[in-house]
Amino acid sequence: MIDKNSRISVSATPERAVLVGLITPTQDEAKSTEYLAELAFLADTAGADSVKIFTQKLDYPNPRTFVGKGKLEEIKKYIEEDGDIAMAIFDDDLSTKQVLNIERELGVKILDRTNLILDIFAKRAQTAEAKTQVQLAQYQYLLPRLTRMWTHLERQRGGIGMRGPGETQIETDRRIILDRISYLKNELKAIDRQKAVQRKNRGKLTRVALVGYTNVGKSTLMNLLSKSEVFAENKLFATLDTTVRKVVIDNLPFLLTDTVGFIRKLPTHLVDSFKSTLDEVREADILVHVVDISHPNFEEQIEVVDKTLREVCNGADKPMILVFNKIDAFSCTPKDADDLTPRERCNITLDELKASWMAKMNDNCVFISAKKGTNIDELKRKLYQMAREIHLARFPYNDLLYQTYDEDLNEGEE
Repeated sequence: MIDKNSRISVSATPERAVLVGLITPTQDEAKSTEYLAELAFLADTAGADSVKIFTQKLDYPNPRTFVGKGKLEEIKKYIEEDGDIAMAIFDDDLSTKQVLNIERELGVKILDRTNLILDIFAKRAQTAEAKTQVQLAQYQYLLPRLTRMWTHLERQRGGIGMRGPGETQIETDRRIILDRISYLKNELKAIDRQKAVQRKNRGKLTRVALVGYTNVGKSTLMNLLSKSEVFAENKLFATLDTTVRKVVIDNLPFLLTDTVGFIRKLPTHLVDSFKSTLDEVREADILVHVVDISHPNFEEQIEVVDKTLREVCNGADKPMILVFNKIDAFSCTPKDADDLTPRERCNITLDELKASWMAKMNDNCVFISAKKGTNIDELKRKLYQMAREIHLARFPYNDLLYQTYDEDLNEGEE
């Protein structure tokens, strides 16, 4: 029957895990190392303890076992010698065939990146909407992998009374899952209609949505701007449920939304499941793209978010403020004057990054520390100016109300 206990159990003693990734022509060693570091962070968020990382250079994943035979033997030997490894986590999606073959060889639980993310989502979901979205994504992930649950039948070679019980049960489970998927989709449609009514009832207030990669500090910034208590933690996907708060900067009110963080290699069906949540992004008037500037590859994270936003917003061109957060954690190693080697990311100073990105964004970016409260007034000023334009387009008779504040801003700048 359907295994309802496939989630990673979070106990007092974390399950020990090994991580496995590949170095390929499209994913060099540096990128593989970064992805595996993120996978280790995901594992930690889920409650696992990553004790060893295995990598192998291949042109493409082995269709049977993801890694080569020799590497699989190396992993198996390590697991047997340790004696306390509970699972192996792979940095890419695995097919049913790969899971079966690897599980047979290693003798431990096998998870892939999507499975791990789904487990975190299931643990983080609090509202009925988020729980329904996670369940839908779990069933969509489970459907093509049903045969994995029937390995106990593989020794039944046929004969009288032994023909077809496994296939019959798989088909039964498939029908159950398809029915469940249909039910959950209908539930989400109902929730989506309710959310649409809520959004309509908010009137014509300007809507601002915080977007960005997971764990860049969106919830911390939300708490700072709205003076609320949204859950924030140094974990991936700390926030899964959409939160909306009313914010007033001087005399200008607007709605601020905190959304689920994005991540690289996010499966399509997972994005599809959260479409109703991402409606808040689609219907926002202004996007505030929060970036962790202390991350060594924040440029790639920006690209991941931009790509997802293009998919979510159907390419809509929305006004955006690029907010570089965590400047308090930024560090670099300036190059010596006589060092003629090409400069790398770690050699570029914060002032140089500010100059280059402000030029790219036509000054429509700001560098802050939400944790320390640094440059928050500058962010509020930019938010005010952008929200004011949209507000006055909807309520032109309010123009006189903002002249006093504009004069105060100009005096402050002088």
